[in-house]
Amino acid sequence: KIERIRGQTTIEDWSIGIVKDASLNDLDEEAISVARKNFKSKFPDKADEVDAWDTITFLNKAKLTIKGKITRAALILLGKDESEYFLNPAEVKIRWKLIDAKNNDVDHEIYGLPLLLSVEKAFAKIRNIKYRYMKEGTIFPEEVSKYEPFSIREAINNCIAHQDYTKGARINIIEMEDQLIFTNYGSFIPGSVEKVVIDDAPEEFYRNKFLATAMFNLKMVETAGGGIKKIFNFQRVRLFPMPDYDFSGNKVKVTIQGKILDMDYARLLANNNDLSLDQIIMLDKVQKKIPLKPEEEKHLKSKKLIEGRKPNFYIGIKVAQKTGDKATYTKNKAFDKQYYLDLITKALNHHNTMKRGDIDQLLWTKLPDWMRDSQKKSKVGNLITELRAKNVIINIGKFKN
Repeated sequence: KIERIRGQTTIEDWSIGIVKDASLNDLDEEAISVARKNFKSKFPDKADEVDAWDTITFLNKAKLTIKGKITRAALILLGKDESEYFLNPAEVKIRWKLIDAKNNDVDHEIYGLPLLLSVEKAFAKIRNIKYRYMKEGTIFPEEVSKYEPFSIREAINNCIAHQDYTKGARINIIEMEDQLIFTNYGSFIPGSVEKVVIDDAPEEFYRNKFLATAMFNLKMVETAGGGIKKIFNFQRVRLFPMPDYDFSGNKVKVTIQGKILDMDYARLLANNNDLSLDQIIMLDKVQKKIPLKPEEEKHLKSKKLIEGRKPNFYIGIKVAQKTGDKATYTKNKAFDKQYYLDLITKALNHHNTMKRGDIDQLLWTKLPDWMRDSQKKSKVGNLITELRAKNVIINIGKFKN
């Protein structure tokens, strides 16, 4: 961790670099006009002043230029499309791709400079249709858009702010049937999403600090991780899964789902407003069958939010009773061993002899739902062995596993 922090302190801000041969003529007039509008919205007390500023004064005040000199950040956000060569070898583009349920490419579009305008073009491409689901206790369906508009824009803008432009890679948006995937190159400097979301820990280091500051001034991004936390909370309100973050391959991949993944957990969120965000993130791991950290497991069990054995956890009886999810709880909760032993002996009393397949069929649906077939097979075998050892039953053939 110490070495990571030392490495962060030496990060060079590529975005602050002056582009010597670039001038105001290389910036897009429409983008500058939108930038002024956004700046006034962000700082309404300066609105009258902004109207009186000439272009270069505005760009200096918005921290896009330095003493009238064009920076890489200014070109990224406001540059004309044909001005991209100034940023070579960086490929400053956003690629949107639509994939169908069979993983076939359906459509795609690539947007270049100025990214201030391209964000809205990419946003408009995403099919943010309505999602319906029935809330308990009502005959009327709840209807929400699949994705919170803020979440889409925040995810795209975060990619722009944190992209490692020296890698020469594009920002990608992949739209699938029920999820959006956003990727940008470069490590996730805060190191942990939980640190940003739960601890409200502001980022101490930025890969593109100058660019991030300009984007904040143009109302494109939040600060101190607040935008990421808002995405989590919007998912919570919708009863949808929490965003997934993958930091492998020296890039950041964010997945936002646009549907309920597990109705049991949707009920949990709907009926337990007192759950903290960190508890919901832990329970989301249970929903997705993602292994819990020892401390997370300990916490959820202490609150009686989960039961079961690692890694097959399920919501606990306390939550099941509150959410009306008693059936799922019972299906996951194993009966006492004696119950299974009694079933076998009673069945044999009725039929005198039974094949192994008959005993499997007798117990299969009564074993916990979280068990794999191999685990159920092993469990039945152990029960039969115990009865044989006690001379309750006799094996007159060979069992085939």
